[in-house]
Amino acid sequence: MRIISGNFKGKKILEPKDIKTRPLKDLTKESIFNIINHSNKFKVNIKNSKILDLFSGVGSFGIECLSRGARFVTFIENYRLVLPILKKNLDNLRINEKYEIITEDIFKNLDFLNNKYKFDIIFLDPPYKEKKISFLIDKIFDEKLLKDKGIIIIHRHKKEKDDYTENFKILEIKKYGISKIIFGVFN
Repeated sequence: MRIISGNFKGKKILEPKDIKTRPLKDLTKESIFNIINHSNKFKVNIKNSKILDLFSGVGSFGIECLSRGARFVTFIENYRLVLPILKKNLDNLRINEKYEIITEDIFKNLDFLNNKYKFDIIFLDPPYKEKKISFLIDKIFDEKLLKDKGIIIIHRHKKEKDDYTENFKILEIKKYGISKIIFGVFN
């Protein structure tokens, strides 16, 4: 797995050895960024944006954002077997001032963000079996973590049927292999 575009294009991203973590495939990642850059359904610019990468795993999405000029990325991951790989992938970039890693359990507490930031893009890549996506969307809404013109991108299994609250509007759904990518905003 490599960084696809930007300042760190071609740089290798280390992957986990265990099967619990499933890094975002390059084809899916490239498709997400093509939609971000070319969609007429929303206007978000990666350059100078603030990104929240929830369930960041090895950091593939957030690192790609940094490579493409994001101002700052907050990585949230608490799986102890993948954290050393995430940290090593970020250390290899040598840009410590452009990111932070938070190792909290977001289901227990999202308050640690303390309205410290509002994000342009929030990327959720929970385990496929996770059922509390609606809870997280509500929490993001309640905490006002997404900027007015910001977007939420969710990576799910293509057969997963999640219920979303009425304040979350799905703009587009794309399927790639076993993955489903959902692009949405708040009403």
